[in-house]
Amino acid sequence: MGPMGSQSSPFPCTPLLPTSTLQPLQRVQNAAARLVFCLSRSDHVTPTVIQLHWLPVSYRIKFKLCCLVHAIHYGRSPAYLTETAQSVGASRSRCGLRLSSTSSIDYSQPRLRTKFGEREFSHAGPATWNALLNHIRTVADPVKFRKLLKSHYFSQAFNIC
Repeated sequence: MGPMGSQSSPFPCTPLLPTSTLQPLQRVQNAAARLVFCLSRSDHVTPTVIQLHWLPVSYRIKFKLCCLVHAIHYGRSPAYLTETAQSVGASRSRCGLRLSSTSSIDYSQPRLRTKFGEREFSHAGPATWNALLNHIRTVADPVKFRKLLKSHYFSQAFNIC
């Protein structure tokens, strides 16, 4: 099976939600694609999703997380969100440490006591953002950023170069 409906996670990063939560959401998206194109249940849905230019659910979650962190990074987010993410530069300077290898566009991830904590925005947002390529993260224009980000995740999800 393709990236749209396999049992094991075909995605390169650890999913933010368990498979038991992602699979029903992905099935709803697949059903919507079938409805739009009047396909039967036995028709393959991946080409249809590609034609619609829809991201698989797990990539859509990453896309939304990165958009939120982008808004935080460029000062276009509410205060309650800004307080949840802290850039590496800010956290290092407070401690008196300075690392030349870290970029000012990276965000620190809080230490976790449980695996469940990986789902919190304060951890998942920075983890997803830090995994992005620098040329995408440095785009300040939100429209251009979203376009580059969606193209990046779309090519990752469907192995399109």
